[in-house]
Amino acid sequence: MELQRRLAGRVVRDGLCADVRLVAAADIAYVERAPAWAASTARAAAVLLSYPELEVVEQHVIEAPVTFPYVPGLLSFREIPVLATVFEKLSHQPDLLLVDGQGIAHPRRFGLASHVGLLAGVPTIGCAKSRLCGEADEPGPERGATSELADEGDVIGLAVRTKSRVKPLYVSVGNMISLADATEWVLRLTPTHRLPEPIRIADHLSKGHQWTARVGR
Repeated sequence: MELQRRLAGRVVRDGLCADVRLVAAADIAYVERAPAWAASTARAAAVLLSYPELEVVEQHVIEAPVTFPYVPGLLSFREIPVLATVFEKLSHQPDLLLVDGQGIAHPRRFGLASHVGLLAGVPTIGCAKSRLCGEADEPGPERGATSELADEGDVIGLAVRTKSRVKPLYVSVGNMISLADATEWVLRLTPTHRLPEPIRIADHLSKGHQWTARVGR
């Protein structure tokens, strides 16, 4: 927890992504679960999409043991080693990275997306399905509606309606991007479903399913 507090000070909460051509995302599913204190086997998937076409350029899947125990609030220490391994398989450098998890919307302002973003050194967005901390009003029912997610007087993210009348996502800065820009990109990358397309495909692959969409260049 002390390491998270120190690393949170290195997170850059602003930046503008203007020339994005490649967007990456990764996700993890547990193939073999074990007690919280024991090792599990995880399947991690990384996908790289072209923008604006949203066509798959690369996709990689690995399985590896996860030895760090499950501790609420310390998920990144459990999953970073496996995510780093699958990201290393990408032959193209992404311009933007999406993570299915919290960025600074975390009790110590250093969730999984911020940890990944700090290591990767590219603009990174946290895009979570649920809140970890803070409070937010329900955004309006239409796609694009937002409401601030705040904790102890600090705006740490936005609840974003990515599909009309469907549960919002919680968007936060991972690293090297502003909250406004992160929200704009999440909406750009979510044309039809609740989840942004890179995260949706990575989630599909991590669960052991095949992705048969045409692979790009």
